[in-house]
Amino acid sequence: MIVPTDSLSQEILDLKRARRAVILAHNYQVREIQEIADYVGDSLGLSQQAAATSAEVIVFCGVHFMAETAKILNPNKVVVLPDKDAGCSLEESCPADRLAALQATRPDFYTIAYINCSAAVKALSDVICTSGNAVQMALAAPPDRELLFVPDENLGQWVMEQTGRPMTLWRGNCYVHVEWTHAAITRIRREHPDAPLVAHPECTKAVRMLADEVCSTEKMVRYCKTSPAPALIIATEAGMLHRLRRECPGKTFIPAPTDHCACNECRFMKMNTLEKLRNCLRDLSPQVTLPDDVMARARQPILRMLSGAGAPAVSTPAEGQ
Repeated sequence: MIVPTDSLSQEILDLKRARRAVILAHNYQVREIQEIADYVGDSLGLSQQAAATSAEVIVFCGVHFMAETAKILNPNKVVVLPDKDAGCSLEESCPADRLAALQATRPDFYTIAYINCSAAVKALSDVICTSGNAVQMALAAPPDRELLFVPDENLGQWVMEQTGRPMTLWRGNCYVHVEWTHAAITRIRREHPDAPLVAHPECTKAVRMLADEVCSTEKMVRYCKTSPAPALIIATEAGMLHRLRRECPGKTFIPAPTDHCACNECRFMKMNTLEKLRNCLRDLSPQVTLPDDVMARARQPILRMLSGAGAPAVSTPAEGQ
């Protein structure tokens, strides 16, 4: 966290102390929110932080499914997010009723759900994964079960490439990451021939095949820190560039362009602002609420992920508090 110099940020910190709150922010959030957050990271790191926090209030600066995950892991805590309408195209692509209908046709499916899905979909799943551990979750799945991967077909395809394990893929995608094309990436690589390309696995195969590294946003930080290259091309949501520039001073980060613009932003992630963050801390609204039975069912596949897909964990540190 960077010590704020503006009055709005100071007001947020004062409210945070008064509420005994923690502020969690995804890597794709705007710079001002990243700088005031207690923790900035990817979906896996944020889930781990949510599971371990002792705070009474969790402020989740991200999108709705992320705040739901925090609530599932902390059923007795207050979880708020700055904008209740901050959604996700991946979550929208996989309604729980359609997933249940597909599962009914193939009872042997072992369902691996990317964390970018609703609580209701998590409740129908065997294990949750993030882009940072999807390969691990697929390798740890029962060898005698047929795998169903939802909802990101590009991430699922990449996992199959890495593991050699066939999976049935749900037809969903991140509207941001599919904007990058082979042609646009080829052009930027031609302009910067010595700059490695780092791409998120939600990108299409046509883009991934041009990348020097395909990885989650957290692994991007590690790759860029250790790379000897003075400049790198980054193919993921533009909010990631702020963290990379902060943690890798002296290096140049070039946003991968699409066919339409010089960078690429998620309209849902950018719905959160400092003003909305202040308001949700002040008013403790909008709050995330979920039915108890959905939370109970969804908690188990999340805990399997957090425990490394071994024996299902019994409880999370937040339960029963």
